[in-house]
Amino acid sequence: MPPRHAATPVDCIRLASRRHLLQVGYSGLMGLGLNSLMPGSATAAESSPAAAGARAKSLIIVFCTGAISHHDTFDMKPNAPKEIRGEFNPVSTSVTGTQICEHLPRLATRAHKYALVRSLSHKDNNHLMSTHHVLTGHIQPGAFFDKVASRDDWPCYAAGCEYLRPRSDGIPSGVNLPTFLMSSPLTWPGQHAGFLGPKYDPWQIVGDPNHSEFRVDALTLSQGVNPTRLDQRRSLLKAIDQQTDVSSDIGAYRMTEDQRLAFTMLSSGQLSQAFEMNRETDAVRDRYGRHAFGQSLLLARRLVQAGVPIVQANMGSVQNWDHHSAIFTTLKGRMLTPLDQAVSALLDDLDESGMLDQTMVMVLGEFGRTPKVNNESGRDHWGPCFTGLFAGAGVLGGKVVGHSDDIGAYPTSAAFSPDDIGATVYRALGIDPHAVVRDRINRPVHLNQGSVIEALYSDVSV
Repeated sequence: MPPRHAATPVDCIRLASRRHLLQVGYSGLMGLGLNSLMPGSATAAESSPAAAGARAKSLIIVFCTGAISHHDTFDMKPNAPKEIRGEFNPVSTSVTGTQICEHLPRLATRAHKYALVRSLSHKDNNHLMSTHHVLTGHIQPGAFFDKVASRDDWPCYAAGCEYLRPRSDGIPSGVNLPTFLMSSPLTWPGQHAGFLGPKYDPWQIVGDPNHSEFRVDALTLSQGVNPTRLDQRRSLLKAIDQQTDVSSDIGAYRMTEDQRLAFTMLSSGQLSQAFEMNRETDAVRDRYGRHAFGQSLLLARRLVQAGVPIVQANMGSVQNWDHHSAIFTTLKGRMLTPLDQAVSALLDDLDESGMLDQTMVMVLGEFGRTPKVNNESGRDHWGPCFTGLFAGAGVLGGKVVGHSDDIGAYPTSAAFSPDDIGATVYRALGIDPHAVVRDRINRPVHLNQGSVIEALYSDVSV
């Protein structure tokens, strides 16, 4: 499905609500580019100690929205009939015995830096339900075909992280970019905090970081407001708060907390500088690629470097990888080359800077594609088997975890569900996957019910 609308070049922060985006903009009272809707701090949830061995300080999710074809990328079937194997050929990689698509040459030479899980599996073939499952590690509550985002949904990983490890330094626990997954009237679930509430929502950045006018106005001081005036306004607000009893007013208390975080952020400039893409050399920007894929992953690296724990970079507009027709022409012509360049540059950059040891990278879609090519030279939705790429933070590079059958239809080894992806993410970040959180009616529920994909960290074959 082609995108219904294009992202604007000038960036803005947006927070998800039930069926629309709520823009965070100018605060007239304070003269700040950030209002009181930004996520605030939280009370720690009931949880057991985090699992031992966690190594990740941050996570970058490279999300191929619409579902990338495993047959034509990371789990090719060259010996299958033509209607299964498709038009692309496999090539050898830097790991003996492992092959991937010929149109991913850079990733082929870096196979020793990542692991492939070829036995991911779930039971859904619907974009919205499957996206929720993959991005939260939990089946969507009350799921049905095209169930849009709601506050009954499970929290995304950034929201779970913020809830259990609240911050007070002005740095958000999660940033999603460069587009929000929405195709009117459908708003994709799995992008926000769900039942935890809007205060734990990740930030939504809408805009192409490759555009010359890309900026985040919400993280800059308004015209005429310099650091001195900002400090004066902070003192004024503090004086007003001291004369006003806000202890019994939850809304007022929330505003003062959010104002404090806004002042912290605007004063330090740490986060706002991360969005200034021109701070990177031309050589670095060229290495990632002067396209939305490349600059989005460069921005993701800059954000985790600034201290953001979880960044999700959506590769393309909503459903950009949903190729029901002309899949080979589309993949070869405009999808695989920029993905190959961007992900390879990200892995190199993180590795060379020493950040890969503490940054987990995941590349995956919401499901796979059908084994058989359809009558329009495309592949349809397929949840029973798909592949994910994992790297960094203790993941053993060069591994292939799990196997699919001769036509890539079903796992022939232990299958791993999105619940297991969630458990792996939380454990990597030092969060107990089975921590207890509270839903909308204050019932205790386990954050995740999956099992860590231990084979990513072990020499044991699966």
